[in-house]
Amino acid sequence: MGESPRLVATDLDGTLVRQDRSLSPRTAGVLARIAARGTVVVLVTGRPVRWLSQVYDQLHEPLPAVCANGAVVYDPDADRILRADPLAPELLAEVTRRLRAEVPGAVFAVEVADGRELRHDAEWPTLWDAGDPTIRVLSTPEEVASVPAVKLLVRAGKRDPDTFVRIVAAAIEGLAEATHSSYSGLVEISAAGVTKAAGLAWFCEQRGIAPAEVVAFGDMPNDVPMLTWAGNAVAVANAHPAVREIANDVTLSNDEDGVAAYLEKLFDLDS
Repeated sequence: MGESPRLVATDLDGTLVRQDRSLSPRTAGVLARIAARGTVVVLVTGRPVRWLSQVYDQLHEPLPAVCANGAVVYDPDADRILRADPLAPELLAEVTRRLRAEVPGAVFAVEVADGRELRHDAEWPTLWDAGDPTIRVLSTPEEVASVPAVKLLVRAGKRDPDTFVRIVAAAIEGLAEATHSSYSGLVEISAAGVTKAAGLAWFCEQRGIAPAEVVAFGDMPNDVPMLTWAGNAVAVANAHPAVREIANDVTLSNDEDGVAAYLEKLFDLDS
């Protein structure tokens, strides 16, 4: 890219955010300086809307976000959902039916209300979300398909994530998209055609920004569509092999402020 990009798109967890879930002052400062120059900065994440406040609290100002792996485009200034592409109830019912038949012990959770609420099977591990009022247990297994969901989540005990996502993808082929963004054995399912690339492409189209004018950063398989779409794809050093394979460039790890370091050079900023 001979000129500075018009838009910077970055994943959060494992890319912009450190392992301790913090955002360094250096990174927050770089993003603020770039935005002040007129470059659009957008967060492109698997996170639901309700988890963005943890990052916004560490930024100089909230940034627009493509959430739930592309299913939701969010304007934080107006607290408004600009676009949502959920899985319809009938599709959820068929996908969960197939996965229950194919994957013994599968348990599910759904991101509903545009990702502001989570509903999950009783056996679902809630981890750090325990006690959160936006989260509740499903009354019956069938309730998982009662309303539209921007993301369906599936677990089945401890699984190799790359192997498990292939099993899930094969079972729902032609119905929905399956990917993963962690090493915990969690698979994330979106409506067919809904990816980070699709959500970011819509965001850019509204602003007349072409793929060649975008630099994107990522670390996990759910970032691959976005990185493939963007004109300049950058992997952090800790990235999954699938990401490093398709990236145009590699920067430092997330714990070393890799995104900030790359942007300082790209935009000729003083570190």
